[in-house]
Formats: sequence, structure tokens, C-alpha cells
Amino acid sequence: MLCSLVDNALRHELDEACARLGVPLLHVLDPVLEMLQAQFGAPAKHKPGRQYVLDADYFRRIDAMHYVISHDDGQATRGIREADVVLVGVSRSSKTPTCFYLANRGIKALNIPLVPGIEPTELLNDPPCPVIGLTIDPKSLIDIRRHRLQLIGGADTGFTRANNTEYVDYEAVEKELLWARRFCNNRGWPTIDVTRRSIEETSATVLKLMENWHTKHEKQAEA
Repeated sequence: MLCSLVDNALRHELDEACARLGVPLLHVLDPVLEMLQAQFGAPAKHKPGRQYVLDADYFRRIDAMHYVISHDDGQATRGIREADVVLVGVSRSSKTPTCFYLANRGIKALNIPLVPGIEPTELLNDPPCPVIGLTIDPKSLIDIRRHRLQLIGGADTGFTRANNTEYVDYEAVEKELLWARRFCNNRGWPTIDVTRRSIEETSATVLKLMENWHTKHEKQAEA
């Protein structure tokens, strides 16, 4: 039997049980711990699970992850009152992956798709948190959408097969992105061009814009 227990009491019980049963037992972590103790000059503390500390920060991140899952792509928009930030943008503009990255930082991020001709939830008329738009270069967006359509057989959330041509047509996509940018500008929402940004870079910018939003509102409250 191979064993990776580090708790001394449990190791002792397992040693005795295996001895009674005649089962060979090897503590596979012992050579590793001995090497580390010699290298760092400090004894092992034999406390299991220290890399998974279940503290307040851990539960905050798990809560944020559940929030993102249940509020993805415009679902349950009434939950906007609990959001730390709202991301808006056209289909396939990296809203969902950015929200999940933010959730890993403990941020409750709700995302809402912007579709020409369809007014988003009225709750965005008086948002209780920062609203940030994500935009992208038309060509890059078309490449992402075509790949997405290939993966799911020519259908996409919010688009029927009849719309697939428009969904990846350059002029239509360019107009869609222009409309979405104007929509954000008219409401005073900042936008982030994600074309050449990684999810980490986009998220860092979102966090900075959130900080700016809170600073501005705190000053207004003091005035």
C-alpha cells in the first residue's frame, strides 16, 4: 500500500493495521519531506491540507463562482443588486471567461449580452455597481464566432440558423460593434478593447475601472 498521510496519529494507526493484516506499507512522502527539511533547515509540521485553507477568502471566491454561473449571459438579471460589476458586450466578446477569472478573485461579475434591436434589462438604467463594456476588432470577432459555430454545428445562443450569415458577415458585425460601443458611450460606461488582451489583462483593467467608479461615487457622496 502507498500512503501519503502526514498526520502522525493517522500514520500510526495505519502502520498498526497494515502490520496486523500483513500488508506492506510505504510512506511515499517521507523522502520528499526529509529532503525539504534538510534543504530549508526547518522541521515539517505534519499538518494536512495547508494548501487548501478554508478561510473567508476561499468561501468568498466560491460564492462568486456560483454567482457567475447562475448569472451568465443575462440570466437572472434581478441579481444585479448583488453584483460587484456588470460586463456588457456583443456575443463572443469574452464576457464569460472574464467573469470567471474575476470570480476567482472573489468578484461577483454579471454579464449581459448586447443585441441590436433588443433593449437590455431596465435594471441597467440605474445600476448599483460599475457597468463596463467589452469590445473587439470585427475580424477577430468573426474568427471566434466561426470557430464557435463549427463547434456547435451552426447554432449559437440568441441566433437561429437564418441569422448565421449575418452573425459572421463583416459589415453586419462592424455595425453591431459600432452600435454596442455607442450604446455604452451614451450611458457613460467605459469600454475595454479585448482584441489583443489576455483574460488576465482584461480583468486587471476591469478591476482598475471598478476602483475608479467607487472613488468617484465616494467623492459624490461626500459632496
